[in-house]
Amino acid sequence: MILVTHGHGDHVGNVGRPDGSSDAGELAQRTGAQVLGPAGLMEAMISLGWITPEKSIGEKRFALGGRVTPMGPEIKITQVRAEHSSEIFMMDPATKKLVAAPAGVPCGFIIEFENGFKLYHMGDTGLFGDMRFIADYYKPELILMPIGGHFVMDPRDAAYATKELLKPKYVIPIHYGTFPVLRGTPQEYQQFLGQTTTQVFPISPGDKLTF
Repeated sequence: MILVTHGHGDHVGNVGRPDGSSDAGELAQRTGAQVLGPAGLMEAMISLGWITPEKSIGEKRFALGGRVTPMGPEIKITQVRAEHSSEIFMMDPATKKLVAAPAGVPCGFIIEFENGFKLYHMGDTGLFGDMRFIADYYKPELILMPIGGHFVMDPRDAAYATKELLKPKYVIPIHYGTFPVLRGTPQEYQQFLGQTTTQVFPISPGDKLTF
């Protein structure tokens, strides 16, 4: 299963692909994985030929507040709010200019496993007050939290979200260091966080964690 939170190129994987293809589509084809995401984004990806309709049909195409079980009742996936945008940027082969097309609304995902453990992938997001509601209602234990700044929360914002709004057991910092403007670091995040019961895991590519 491939979950995509919004249409930007560093998420659907069309950056540097002049042929108009995407990493998400190639991975789905190569592995046989289904693709889940906001309904508008799925429609756009099908229209572009990145995924075939059968890769994202029926309950796999859902929207904010929707809860689906596409792999069976053992895993529940709920789409929740994110404060961001969602466009697909493509190179027009005729004009060689970058063009943008709407790609649904951005989202995050709550993933609940059979043993009751809940993961909250925040997607790309800034601070918003309903993070407190998400914490109170869904009670996620592990959060994948963007900290890079500029397009998403910076370390100070992420620390506030952690301590005042979400209060999870575990956090894995994400969305930093991939572009020059994403200057926030896990070290800065932990400095702003200070004393807390939340355990932070600033993992590197290839690292594996068990919860």
